[in-house]
Amino acid sequence: MHTFAHTTFHSQPTLRRGHEGLRMGPRHIPLNAAFMNGTVEGEDVWIPMSSILGGQERCGFGWNMFVECLAEGRGVSLPAGSIGAARSVVAGVGAYSRVRKQFRVPIAEFGGIQEAMAKAGSDGLITIAGGDVMNAIVDNHEAPMVISSVMKQNCTERGRRIVECGMDIAAGSAICRGDKNYMGNAYMSLPIAITVEGANIMTRSFQIIGQGLTRCHPHMSDLLKALQLPPSEEKHGVKIFVKQFHKIVGHGITNFFGSVSRGVGATFSSATRSKTAYKNGDELLAYHEKQLLRLAANFALTADLCFTLGGRLKFEELLMGRLADALGAIYLGYATLHHYDRRRGIEGLEALTEHAMLRLEREAQEALYAASENFPGPLGPVASTVMKMGCFPLGGLTRPYSDPSDTLTKEVSRLLTTPSEIRDMFQEGIYSAPDGAVHQMTDLINALPICVEADKVATSLRREKREPTAEETNLIAKADALRDALIQVDVFEHATAEEAQPGYVRPALQGTEERFANLDKTVFREAA
Repeated sequence: MHTFAHTTFHSQPTLRRGHEGLRMGPRHIPLNAAFMNGTVEGEDVWIPMSSILGGQERCGFGWNMFVECLAEGRGVSLPAGSIGAARSVVAGVGAYSRVRKQFRVPIAEFGGIQEAMAKAGSDGLITIAGGDVMNAIVDNHEAPMVISSVMKQNCTERGRRIVECGMDIAAGSAICRGDKNYMGNAYMSLPIAITVEGANIMTRSFQIIGQGLTRCHPHMSDLLKALQLPPSEEKHGVKIFVKQFHKIVGHGITNFFGSVSRGVGATFSSATRSKTAYKNGDELLAYHEKQLLRLAANFALTADLCFTLGGRLKFEELLMGRLADALGAIYLGYATLHHYDRRRGIEGLEALTEHAMLRLEREAQEALYAASENFPGPLGPVASTVMKMGCFPLGGLTRPYSDPSDTLTKEVSRLLTTPSEIRDMFQEGIYSAPDGAVHQMTDLINALPICVEADKVATSLRREKREPTAEETNLIAKADALRDALIQVDVFEHATAEEAQPGYVRPALQGTEERFANLDKTVFREAA
């Protein structure tokens, strides 16, 4: 049964569809997606007290309930779309890149494809890990406003990048509409998740830091409360203000030296680390946790310096956007390590986690560096100098994070495009059609091991310079038949019902005929 929840600043009732006086208005059609969005109107609508969520006791708490629902919902439902996209791209496009051949070579062997596939995979791991932590937080009956904003903005943006990588890899098969296209609808609908519940531009450049800077500071909240005390408690308020102000200054000094020491230590550990150290799970966790602690200390110092802007901070959206990028990367880095710690034992998870963590650490580092280069305000040059001294005390040497190596990228791509436990992890929850049913993604997933095995046989035959056995011939023929069927795209006699009508002429052709009819010369040679 449909229900309609109407939110006011005072109370939040839930009304059944068809409630007297309630009119369900016309629907919007957001990018042709199945997104229930439209107008609701009412006139002289009687709302019984029993329809208010929480009953009479919760009258006047509608705004509180709305904010809590928003904090939970946008951090769960919207990132879930990106998680689904990540699983679909790895499962479907990863298989397609082995099935599809160009110049007699699976496109999964091409460097450009490997780069896109590895990025989609590590971004997919990041969104899955972030979703797991967010779900656990909500399951613990908490409503974290700032973290939900980070999840919504960061994961939906990564979801867009994942789908774009999938579209680039699948190429023509991803742009031709029809039953065989499992990417087109996701590509069209992702901007909806990016737009609703606060467009990502607003969430990134205003909401995350605008809300989080004072709410998450250990002393700022008490200082602001002291300013709000009534005149009768002025003397007590001054004492609290002075005490909290001294704590804020002390906190800033502590953060400065903590940022310097962690920065130097993390730089040394990065410089002396082997590129294959990630293969040891314990070392992987220890190293990246140390880097996240360093970045968190850098961020804490930067957040303290933001107070030099005073009320102007809310207008410095470029700065807040960069800090939101850094905070998001740090939070999702911890989520990724948490995911690895829970799921370790999956073969290849170390390589994928390493790839994701290297990218996250570089994102945070570059965001903080850009902030230090562009710190605004009258005290901007001073704050910029202090930030650089605290975050990057040895200059470029203390910016050690770089993109994953080509070797690691190729390894991650191989894991995502061949049968592996990593692919099995991504395929958890993916719909699988029953035997005999035609379903493009299911067929691609089922064809992958056959095509991989056939390629191994073909390579062996070339290396050994021999003829195939009957069994090998059948395997190669089966793989070729599957490839031929799975790379086909849907075709249609007519794009629309209107085109199917007798005598229909496309408007463009109709206009061309009219123009040629009015010309004295109808060929280029004559016109010249």
